[in-house]
Amino acid sequence: MKTKDLIEHIRSSAQLAAALEVSGWPKPGNVHRTKDHHDTRYEHFLAGSIALGSSIDAAAMKGLMVAKNQIHVSKIGVGRLVKRAVSAVADSHNGGNTHLGVCLLFIPLATAAAKTHIERGKISPYILQSNANEIMRSTTPMDAVEVYEAIISASSLKELGKADGQGAPDLYDKEAKRRILANGTTLFDVMEESASYDTVARELVNGMDVSFKVGYREFMETFNSTHDVNTATVHSFLRILSKVPDTFIARKRGLKKTCDVKKAVEIGREETMWISETADHVLQLGGLTTKEGAASLWEFDMKLQSLGKDYSPGTTADLTATALMIALLCGLKF
Repeated sequence: MKTKDLIEHIRSSAQLAAALEVSGWPKPGNVHRTKDHHDTRYEHFLAGSIALGSSIDAAAMKGLMVAKNQIHVSKIGVGRLVKRAVSAVADSHNGGNTHLGVCLLFIPLATAAAKTHIERGKISPYILQSNANEIMRSTTPMDAVEVYEAIISASSLKELGKADGQGAPDLYDKEAKRRILANGTTLFDVMEESASYDTVARELVNGMDVSFKVGYREFMETFNSTHDVNTATVHSFLRILSKVPDTFIARKRGLKKTCDVKKAVEIGREETMWISETADHVLQLGGLTTKEGAASLWEFDMKLQSLGKDYSPGTTADLTATALMIALLCGLKF
């Protein structure tokens, strides 16, 4: 594959993955093609999906340069690329924070995809995951600073909360940038500290294990049996949700009781475990492949939608989009 074609393949895989994820319906509690939220519409997510393109191009080019020994893996600038992607999404619509988690996950994945193809002549899941893990483990303190800036620009202070302990600097702390650089705290270090209470952070330090081994696996198994990309998308979402309680919901619920984000997620997980249990029940009924499963799924969606935006499994959506991108990078056609 020529360089131009490889970059285009990675870009289109990212954009299509994000668009397919938000189009999946019904994904309980989320914006999808038949459901808007009061301040965020389906079209906002489509706009953000397209806006990711130029940043994905840049990330893929960095991966290509690493594979050709033109730059060291630590010089990729993951943080700068994430910040650029978050800014591009924000500029594309007025619907708020739609793709922060996707930006955090897609940038190292796009870089890894280019590196993998140049080194191996193809993109396979195992090598792709290994390269994504290597890229995250090679990040720098400046990457951490720029990701902090991206997170702050995309989120309200209320949503961020405060993390206690001896780990990553508090996002409220105006001295965070200086401390990160002075202490040599890398982006990997920051994500490792946050991994116990944030699933996207845990994905970034664990080689995107849930995206590859739960989401991608479920997507491909369901697609191969149904040949229906929407069914595969929704079932991937449900499988992830059934295995991994959504930390976006847990954080939203818990922050109503404490401003400490770590404690908030612990409280929220206990309150919302029924959501994961319901997702598992829907899958046991057959999900979209049976009348009983589909009826249960629509009921689940209506229940979460009725509870408000705090009950939208946004982290699950981010991991589902990543699973879709993996499938597309590895050659999925539908």
